[in-house]
Amino acid sequence: MGAMLSRRPLIAALLVSGGTLAPAQAWATAAWRIATEYPASAMPGEGIAHFAEAAGRLANGALTVEPRFNAPDGLRSAAMPRAVAEGRLEAADAFTGALTGEAPIFELSALPFLTASAAQTGRLLRAARPAYERALGASGLVLLYATPWPPSGLWSRQPLPGPEALRGLRIRTYDAASTAVLRGAGADAVQISFADALPRLRAGALDAVLSSGDGGAGARLWEVLPHFTVLDYASPLSLAFCQAAALAALPAPVREAVVEAGRLTEARQFEAMTTRGAENAARMQANGVAIARTSGLRVALAEAAAPVIAGWSARMGPEGEAILAAYRRGEDGR
Repeated sequence: MGAMLSRRPLIAALLVSGGTLAPAQAWATAAWRIATEYPASAMPGEGIAHFAEAAGRLANGALTVEPRFNAPDGLRSAAMPRAVAEGRLEAADAFTGALTGEAPIFELSALPFLTASAAQTGRLLRAARPAYERALGASGLVLLYATPWPPSGLWSRQPLPGPEALRGLRIRTYDAASTAVLRGAGADAVQISFADALPRLRAGALDAVLSSGDGGAGARLWEVLPHFTVLDYASPLSLAFCQAAALAALPAPVREAVVEAGRLTEARQFEAMTTRGAENAARMQANGVAIARTSGLRVALAEAAAPVIAGWSARMGPEGEAILAAYRRGEDGR
């Protein structure tokens, strides 16, 4: 699939070509940990489990990777780049919307009404991948693979028949852009990590959540939010990355196994998305979630989104314009 990994200079510089991996006893076995703040059955959780299995298998026992779920040790996405850079973990999968403090490029995939499918997310990823790699590289990190999310909608306690229902609604958002958009539409929006939103929901401090509610994440949401409004707001990315020093410390064939495991995992994640939306919708309905579409609500949010996208383009400058132009050329088939 075109959205899959392409080899880039940073990774290429870490690899030595040729040779096959010798048996595990040729080197001491290295042990890695890779973490996500999401449940094992959400897309990022499935991704780190797949990567861990593939890396260990391809390394022929010279590397073990332990996947860790549900924000281990309290680690949310926003803190994961620093945790990996400092060696508290060897690798992590972080939602890009939480990384906007690192660099503005991380806002891109969750910009409103830019992507609404895995195919569009894949095209945007191809256009932006070098910028993601540079931003991670500046912190001593290497991009392993990307995971697409199903399109975001609004989970709520009550139906949301139109834009007037947003006024004063206490909504959890997942990045600065979605916070600005929902506030612009009249909501009382606040950016909170998924792990931190759950106790607030159960305590009655939130009325709604902007999320796809994928996999186990959805199972936790429908316990208290029985309504889902389809918006196709965005189909954003999570990015998995490792510490460059940890990767460089591995023998060359083991490094190659790690990079190949990342390529295979990204392929698996995008392939899984071909049926994920339908599977999630079926699970939601089977568990009593009422799914609705309201064109008026989407129109109101799209209007509030225009200045947010313009602001991102201004912060990114010519590089952002070039990425969006490349994405739109691909979208138009030219």
